[in-house]
Amino acid sequence: MNDYTLTGAFIVGIMGAGHCIGMCGGLVGALSANTPQHATGNKLANQLGYLFSYNSGRILSYAAAGALVGASTHALGLLFNVDTYLLVLRIFAGMMMMITGLYIAQIWSGVVQIERLGKGLWRFISPLAKRFIPIKNKRHAFIAGSLWGWLPCGLVYSMLTWAVAAGNAVEGACIMVAFGLGTLPALLSAGIAASTFSRWVQKSAVRKISGGLLIAFGVHTLYVAIGQLN
Repeated sequence: MNDYTLTGAFIVGIMGAGHCIGMCGGLVGALSANTPQHATGNKLANQLGYLFSYNSGRILSYAAAGALVGASTHALGLLFNVDTYLLVLRIFAGMMMMITGLYIAQIWSGVVQIERLGKGLWRFISPLAKRFIPIKNKRHAFIAGSLWGWLPCGLVYSMLTWAVAAGNAVEGACIMVAFGLGTLPALLSAGIAASTFSRWVQKSAVRKISGGLLIAFGVHTLYVAIGQLN
């Protein structure tokens, strides 16, 4: 796996803060506001414990999805010319990296349309996820996070195309974990009602630099893959 793929996935998570807060911020805020309070101990530490439990479950679901699509790619690769098959997938991943960069830079939001693909699956998971709201303990928070991690999200699906191109379960999972870790600052800040980080990532210059970096990653991925294909 190329290190820049993990770096790119982490940057997408960081710079997708506005989208993440829009999709999950309300849920995380509600989780934080309704955190069970203990008679003793630090209130902030208790709150962060629940938030980390929730987000650990969410990132675990991302890793599971990445491992699943990566393993599927490996299995399909056994039916085709493996080298050519993976190169074509990397070309696709490079294109998705560029599209995601355009979204981060607020140039084109086409990646959000991909969210429609997951609505069918979410229809089955949503009733189960709602059973764990309000959160009663950290175990409930972890389970809720692992279920809400399947909420339809264009950025998550974009990252899954990178996991597909990874070609195996381990690398697919690593890409999704890197993305999930990148989303942590935004969702933790939403959980503790801190807006400084969210305002920073919404700055036009920051978004354009980060989006440009992702587009550069995508161009490099395309260049290398097409060169190997020839």
